[in-house]
Amino acid sequence: MNDEQLLRYSRHILLDELGIEGQERLLAARVLVIGAGGLGSPVALYLGSAGVGQITIVDPDRVDATNLQRQIAHNLARIGEFKAVSAMHSIAAINPDVKVVPVTQRADAALLDTLVADADLVLDCTDNFATRHAINRACVTHRKPLVSGAAIRFDGQITVYDMRDAQSPCYACIFPESGHLEETQCATMGVFAPLVGIIGTVQAAEALKLLCGVGRPLTGRLLMLDGRSMEWNEMSVAKDAHCPVCGPGPGHG
Repeated sequence: MNDEQLLRYSRHILLDELGIEGQERLLAARVLVIGAGGLGSPVALYLGSAGVGQITIVDPDRVDATNLQRQIAHNLARIGEFKAVSAMHSIAAINPDVKVVPVTQRADAALLDTLVADADLVLDCTDNFATRHAINRACVTHRKPLVSGAAIRFDGQITVYDMRDAQSPCYACIFPESGHLEETQCATMGVFAPLVGIIGTVQAAEALKLLCGVGRPLTGRLLMLDGRSMEWNEMSVAKDAHCPVCGPGPGHG
């Protein structure tokens, strides 16, 4: 690190658990953020301010007026701009040393296979089950840690799936594709503005912890927030031995 970096990241360096070594790990890290909306906004801003070396942001959508109630990486001047590009500009305004790669394509299986393979860690900041399952499959295939968050109405949840840990479940263990879970969208159900900030910030914290090897990650634990009462609950989540994605079988294990 140069003198400017030592000053910029001094509050991290002062943390005994992190120090210069941890900050250097962040500077060398390559992180993939999928989704640049409500969750992806605080994730991108905190990873950028913390000095993560390269952040690839995937989002095919453009900024519109309804996003500005909660998606803090964007502003009025960027309405009509790709969210991934808007987030890139916001990070650059805070920390121009971070390399941000905006990807304005939809996160399909082929794109994810390429991007996940090149990342040290993945953050799922999306809002639909199909994409979440595609992200999970790529992370299982390439054994990359996945920090997953979700928020709708006043309810949020977050966990870590880490295939480097033999005991860790994957997303499909907890939310199987055949589960017929009801899809809920912000456009029809609404979302409390600060909720996505709370959940996204916790996602960023878990990502930084994993990259630095600090503390205890949320692997095997599902953290749930009721924003109405501001009560957190934690539930243990176990690996499904018969999971078609991460369980034993052709292409797994």
